[in-house]
Amino acid sequence: MRLFSKRALATIMLILPLAGAFAEQNMIEDFEFQPEKRWQFIGDSVMGGVSTGQVEFARENGKSYARMTGRVSTANNGGFVQFRMDLPAPLPKDAAGVRLIARGNEQRYFVHLRTSGTVLPWQYYQAGFEVSGVWAEIRLPFTGFNASGRLLRVSPRPESVKSVGIVAFGRDHDAEIEVREVSYY
Repeated sequence: MRLFSKRALATIMLILPLAGAFAEQNMIEDFEFQPEKRWQFIGDSVMGGVSTGQVEFARENGKSYARMTGRVSTANNGGFVQFRMDLPAPLPKDAAGVRLIARGNEQRYFVHLRTSGTVLPWQYYQAGFEVSGVWAEIRLPFTGFNASGRLLRVSPRPESVKSVGIVAFGRDHDAEIEVREVSYY
């Protein structure tokens, strides 16, 4: 018994490469080529905090990823470590949200977005997510991001997003998160 006709198989063979091309168009970062030139580690020591950490870039089973580790401490008015990237181009107006492929130590982490409207260092939009020890897709709609203060819009406009950060934030804990892809959908 044949499952596919030759015509159906030919159609599938034409669509598959297009699906891959569509995914690549939405990619912000896959950590393949010199990610250390685009991503920077930032800790709360910039404001007197005592959290510590680092970001490193690794490869496993043919896939590259970023790995952030550290100790988040709320002592001395601190409480975060992050790695952040400035976007090379604006996102399209019709983008619905941020998509990650991530895993980690079963803790809650956050994506912080800075926009053309977040002019002060402590302004951002934040959405939380959970990770486990296995790679998983995480989708964070822009409507689910919360502004860090009342002077900002309720949610970010995709075309105004200037940077994306992966953040361990807000409580004393050990951070260990790995991210293989950052894209939009």
